[in-house]
Amino acid sequence: MNRTPGTARDIGGVPAGTVVTAEFARLLARDVYVWGWPIVNAFHRRASFAAAPERGLVGGVLPAAPIGYVTMLSGYVDPAQRWVAHPNQDVVYGFGYGAVDDDPVVLQLPDFGDRFWVCSLYDARSEEFSRLGSQYGTEPGNYLVVGPRWDGRVPDGIRDVLHAPTELVAMGPRVFLDDTAEDLQAVQPLLNQLVIHPLSAHTGEPSHVDWREIPHFPGGANTSGEHQWVDPGTFFDELPGILDRVPPLPGEESRYAMMRALLAAAGSDPAVAAALKEAAVETEATVVAPLFDFRTNGTRLPGGWNSPLNVARWGFDYLTRTATAKSNMYVNQPEETRYFFQEYDSLDRRLDGDRRYTITFPPRQVPPVNGFWSLTLYNPEHFFAPNALGRYSIGTKSKDLTYASDGSLTIHIQHERPSDEHAANWLPAPRGAFELTIRAYWPGPAIEDGTWTPPPVHQV
Repeated sequence: MNRTPGTARDIGGVPAGTVVTAEFARLLARDVYVWGWPIVNAFHRRASFAAAPERGLVGGVLPAAPIGYVTMLSGYVDPAQRWVAHPNQDVVYGFGYGAVDDDPVVLQLPDFGDRFWVCSLYDARSEEFSRLGSQYGTEPGNYLVVGPRWDGRVPDGIRDVLHAPTELVAMGPRVFLDDTAEDLQAVQPLLNQLVIHPLSAHTGEPSHVDWREIPHFPGGANTSGEHQWVDPGTFFDELPGILDRVPPLPGEESRYAMMRALLAAAGSDPAVAAALKEAAVETEATVVAPLFDFRTNGTRLPGGWNSPLNVARWGFDYLTRTATAKSNMYVNQPEETRYFFQEYDSLDRRLDGDRRYTITFPPRQVPPVNGFWSLTLYNPEHFFAPNALGRYSIGTKSKDLTYASDGSLTIHIQHERPSDEHAANWLPAPRGAFELTIRAYWPGPAIEDGTWTPPPVHQV
């Protein structure tokens, strides 16, 4: 960098008019790309929802809703959906987006009784800023979500106001459901009262939607991996708008100034602009793409499991934020859910459905939770692997698990059906590579302080 004389002001520590070389721009651009990847991802996901004409299911499987609304499913997520990777089949999902500077959102939350539920709200950084759910003792009623620049009147009948850090808000309710037909029937009246809509559509009267009767919109089911939400070729063209709509965290002011200086240099020097695009393409391939593997996400634990400790509460941990946005976006805060990832067996060999495996929880050592737990199997793209049984996870929801006489629980993971005595504990695996995730909803103290970790996966 060569300074030019007569600069009038500084931009992020770099005097205005400073010559920015293409190589220096390329160096900074790699860092900026990792920082901004999850945020651009979130804005593109919201834009995809904005096209929905009303609350419904795209292709009959994907919940979609206009901005300010949430569409709830009426049962487990369909294995065919490819909008978000790493779903699970022990909750009923809902999802939608708000633009809460323009139009705040009203959450109508029913009385779930002793059924576990959580209503997660995320800002543009995919940080969860809400504390709504069973473990918080949230009272039923109407809650209002407002943006940082909204300055309106709170209507009567609002129990509490939640202040979003950004105008973009992603909304993801989750309600526990077990595998029985009786529970599927019992949960419907509760789901039908879980209604989220814009303040502009709020009448003050209770709302009711039968989510089993919502319309289906055309849309083909993608059978491969998750949609590519971030285009490195346009990333730096979109970045100025991102910086305008997502204010810096305390301590990020100099980073924002640096990014604006970089963009200003690109606007006046085609070589710098080209360097930014080249750096984005390179960083996508060499840095972001490898973060899709769960072995790169979080802390390595005994038994070979990985677990990120600060999910949905990233702060300045841009690495884990991007890794999670790439592999399994929109996770819960650690005290709501702990995630444990496994791609290798106890001898550090890639899990493969052509082999047979077991996981044995010793007596009284299933995941210690106040909510529920599950073990879910995925293909290498982090989606469900088709199987004739239609069983993708095992856990609290499974009412027919068999325990050994000493109280231990062994899960059998293999492609072929095991013997009858093990069939209830069978998690079907595909041919070829697969991976596992344990979710611990409302984790107990032993999980939170690290004294409990999952047992290893052993090849039989």
